[in-house]
Amino acid sequence: MALKVYNSLTRKKEVFEPINTPYVGMYVCGPTVSGESHLGHARPFITFDVVYRYLMHLGYKVRYVRNITDAGHFEEEGREAEDKITKKAILEKLEPMELVQKYTNLFHWGMTQFNNLPPSIEPTATGHIVEQIEMIKNIIKDGYAYEANGSVYFDVEKYNTDFSVKGQPYGILSGRILDDQLDTTRELDNQDEKRNKSDFALWKKAPPEHIMRWQSPWGEGFPGWHIECSAMATKYLGEEFDIHGGGMDLQFPHHECEIAQSTVCNHKLPARYWLHNNMITINGKKMGKSYGNVIKLSELFSGNHPMLTQAYAPSTIRFFILQSQYRSTLDFSNDALQGSEKALRRLMEAYDWFMQEDFVEAIVGTDTTLNEKLTKLVNEFTEFMNDDLNTAKVIANIFEIVPIINAIKDKHIAKHALSAATVSLLKEQLKAFITDIFGLVTTKTADNNKLEGVLQLLINIRKEAKQRKDFVTSDKIRNELAALGVQLKDEKDGGVSYTI
Repeated sequence: MALKVYNSLTRKKEVFEPINTPYVGMYVCGPTVSGESHLGHARPFITFDVVYRYLMHLGYKVRYVRNITDAGHFEEEGREAEDKITKKAILEKLEPMELVQKYTNLFHWGMTQFNNLPPSIEPTATGHIVEQIEMIKNIIKDGYAYEANGSVYFDVEKYNTDFSVKGQPYGILSGRILDDQLDTTRELDNQDEKRNKSDFALWKKAPPEHIMRWQSPWGEGFPGWHIECSAMATKYLGEEFDIHGGGMDLQFPHHECEIAQSTVCNHKLPARYWLHNNMITINGKKMGKSYGNVIKLSELFSGNHPMLTQAYAPSTIRFFILQSQYRSTLDFSNDALQGSEKALRRLMEAYDWFMQEDFVEAIVGTDTTLNEKLTKLVNEFTEFMNDDLNTAKVIANIFEIVPIINAIKDKHIAKHALSAATVSLLKEQLKAFITDIFGLVTTKTADNNKLEGVLQLLINIRKEAKQRKDFVTSDKIRNELAALGVQLKDEKDGGVSYTI
């Protein structure tokens, strides 16, 4: 059975056929590093980490590009020209790039805790200003953008008129009709600069107070949100690539605008397959600052949030996310996490025992029915993953295998009931899916991760104490860790290393 994925562009499942087998190009929209990553960020990056791992498991050579938005997050709806990074830098009394580095480091720390593999390339928006300017110049040259008072806007109506006849209207991905968009577009700042309300910014003129600014043919300014991904995806994956991924909230306007920009510049749709994960809700409500229910990753790992009764290991969060198919809504609650924690512990304990146990007695396989059942359950792993990456069904099958492993462990089922072929298949496929594809860690590794997390927390508290010139607290943390056999070393670059 070939891999099938749900393509948001065509709204149906399609057989995955790379442009240039065995090579696969995948672009996933990364974080805006203006603040600490939260639970909502966990789902897309864990989802596409599993996609990345599974494609490699199938033998593909994957170039996974995930960007960092560090030039401010320009939002088309609601707060036009708001630069989150500049605003936050002023609040925290930091240089913008200092703030960017702080939150990029925190993002990478969170991804490491989740056992996510790093992408092949992680470009930044600020590192590709030249490419963005060149792309904007080409769009203007072709007549699909115009300059107004130092800003540049994409002409959506002209694009829609010209490309609708080619079967590529503006709205092809999200299914939104342009006339409906015009009726619901909000009155935003600088609307009078635009020819049409639906036009979006490719480049914005920087007001005097704007810190992050670059020279361009249209004066000093900064790029719009959408153009950065078009420029970086084209540079590293070419004019047409295989997979573009992200959360469903990015379908419109971000990915819709990407398609329009890239189609004008490259004369073809940028990606063949558009994959979107669904959202995480909290107790049935959409997660958002206005609801006061955003949970930062550090709060999840420490338990320091009113909605949590305890700290949760990153592997528990990862497992919780993988228990649902990526396109389904996932409702988060403390009770759900507690259930995931218990289930994961049960799974990993059975897995650890089975992988380490010697099955010399398993030669013939005296229980034919049991061997057939286990073989069927294991063979369905690939079948379910090939059906739009259904991790939930794979995990359900694994939990039908766990009680059998525990029965063998407790000697309710004899080892010789299994054949050598069944044992070999089980060990091979359980390792492939549980650790290599799903990225779940063994109990011992999880304990090590917890220890590292606690140490990092103490190091951060000590660093904050030193910044406040609270040297009593700083020295106390260092000395008491030393008494426990943990030696801290302050590095010249301001970092801290430790040895145990």
